[in-house]
Amino acid sequence: MKILLDFLPIVLFFGAYKLYGIYVATAILMAATVVQMGVTYALERKLQTMHKATLALVLVFGTLTLLLQDERFIKWKPTVLYAAMAIALAFTVWVLKKNFLKLVLGSQLELPDAVWMRLNWAWVLYCLFMSVVNGYVAYSFSTDAWVDFKLWGYVFPLAFIVGQGLYVSRYLKSDGEVVESKEPKS
Repeated sequence: MKILLDFLPIVLFFGAYKLYGIYVATAILMAATVVQMGVTYALERKLQTMHKATLALVLVFGTLTLLLQDERFIKWKPTVLYAAMAIALAFTVWVLKKNFLKLVLGSQLELPDAVWMRLNWAWVLYCLFMSVVNGYVAYSFSTDAWVDFKLWGYVFPLAFIVGQGLYVSRYLKSDGEVVESKEPKS
């Protein structure tokens, strides 16, 4: 259910774009994201920081797109979001000396600190990669190509998440206990 809820705004955006163009699609994306966050809040009784940031950016960049009739704003929203995520994850480690992923997911998943740190840096690199790729596509290609990339580009996060799952699974025993390390000692 949650994964369907996560994909719903982008699927509606894609369909609306193909039928009505970028401005109607942007309005639908804004509305769908508000509904998505409302449902998420109703189910979980809270919104995570990522949810709040996504909602704020969709509404701000969407509003700018519609008011100024300039599609560049909505096209750059993912670049800004991914860059902000990379900066936030790096900031929490370098400045606050905390691992944000462990803070958020540590109650659900017990892993050695070194694994949490590798996951955090993997997310920093992934977010930087996605920020650069979206920026490149938004700047260098047509809006049609960018919209197609937004839909079919979901292969990147899916592949990344599957890869993370495979990596993490090496550190879990079948009964949920943590395996300290399966890496060769140097």
